[in-house]
Amino acid sequence: MAQQAESGKARLVVDTDFTVAPVNDRLFGSFVEHLGRCVYTGLYEPGHPTADENGFRGDVIDLVKELGVTTIRYPGGNFVSGYRWQDGVGPKEERPRRLDLAWHSTETNEFGLHEMVKWLDKAGGNELMEAVNLGTGGLQGALDLLEYSNVPQGTELSDRRRANGAEDPFNIRMWCLGNEMDGPWQIGHKSAEDYGTLAASVAADMRMIDPDVELVVCGSSKHEMPTFGSWEETVLEKTYENVDFVSCHAYYHPEMQPDGTRDMKSFLASGVDMDNFIKEVASTISATKARLKSDHDVYISFDEWNVWYINDEPSKNPEGIGNWPVAPRLLEDVYSVADAVVFGDLLITLLKNADRVHAASLAQLVNVIAPIMTEPGGPAWKQSTFHPFALTARLAKGGTVLEPKLASDTYETAKYGEVPTINSVAVRGADGSMSVFVVNRSMDEATEFEVRLPEDGSFSAVTAWTLHDDDLSARNTLDDPERVTLHANESAAFDASDDSGHVVKVSLPAASWTAIQVR
Repeated sequence: MAQQAESGKARLVVDTDFTVAPVNDRLFGSFVEHLGRCVYTGLYEPGHPTADENGFRGDVIDLVKELGVTTIRYPGGNFVSGYRWQDGVGPKEERPRRLDLAWHSTETNEFGLHEMVKWLDKAGGNELMEAVNLGTGGLQGALDLLEYSNVPQGTELSDRRRANGAEDPFNIRMWCLGNEMDGPWQIGHKSAEDYGTLAASVAADMRMIDPDVELVVCGSSKHEMPTFGSWEETVLEKTYENVDFVSCHAYYHPEMQPDGTRDMKSFLASGVDMDNFIKEVASTISATKARLKSDHDVYISFDEWNVWYINDEPSKNPEGIGNWPVAPRLLEDVYSVADAVVFGDLLITLLKNADRVHAASLAQLVNVIAPIMTEPGGPAWKQSTFHPFALTARLAKGGTVLEPKLASDTYETAKYGEVPTINSVAVRGADGSMSVFVVNRSMDEATEFEVRLPEDGSFSAVTAWTLHDDDLSARNTLDDPERVTLHANESAAFDASDDSGHVVKVSLPAASWTAIQVR
């Protein structure tokens, strides 16, 4: 909890002697699932005016590069728990069409592992984070996929990869051992005992093929799961020495109140829940390490996070025995200013916990609850959430998170009780610059925000960008793709009354997200 400050004012004290952790580039990962139009007419649309020889949309690749994503988690998500990876390799004309039970759709398998690797290369050489099917696939399927992907040559599977056009191994380092196996909705859902036993076997046996893989074991699929806590304890007890990460997943939306309005005050404080979630999982990791007397460290991969209007109409699956569409419009939330402010707050929370969270994946990348939207045969554009992600990635990569010393006033929420009005974090750049990210959660009041910079630094220029609109429901759309964007915050300046040159002040509008860079 932040220290109390005078109403309408907040202060962040930055001291380079107190660091949290270096910023791991993997914090800026994203997620591509075979769900709705994420892949088909998202990444991949042969015949599109911008498509290359592989069918990859060039306009999307340009936006992905601007977004600054690093790792891509693939191919799911719920989809992976029924996916046969072999269907997505080899000549396209020979690949089978399958029912995708997770999203009640038809999977054509035109796009598979080889296409994903080629797309990543085109998009700037981002790292692939591959998920294995532990729903219907099991141990042998995971071992076969690893052998196919990472063994150079000389076996049936590695030579099949070469015959399919990839002479060199894919050398995938990071692997997810299934997806949300705690969830009753998951194909092949298992108890913690059964999943932990299977994951332990898969992890140990994958290391027999490639000892240097980094493995992510399934944690709870949301903070509110009835098995949260006990799930992590059981699974980590069984897998601890052979895994490197435990996953967290969290989605937020403004919940409906009895009067029919949405609880925006609690929604704007969603970062409080994410922070508690991280700290509770981190405590379980530490307790397991102590109980096992282990020297091994396990970190958190927050490999699904976003705002998602999960109960609204766009998130409803197709239904009916004869209705299995190809790439239907699913989960195509159109994000508002308020959504982007919450989104920026979640980014701040991930950075504040950089000592425990070493990887994170924004779910998802294109069309499906995504920062990038496309129209088949038409343009691609940025959602409101694109802007805080892209700017944070640009300013924070390669930096070090400093321990935040924040004083803020508070406000009352129905869901989380009394919470700080301001959330903020500072990142010291490798070049000596200082970047501060800050969110004002208040819907009603602007805040005068003061940053006290390290005394051992020399600073001469300050720039700030703010995402804010008087209309919290403003959105970017196909017809108006630039409605919501970042604006220069001209209030940012060194405090003229302070002779040291180490105090910056900036005005934060109500319900806004701001990035400040001091050079």
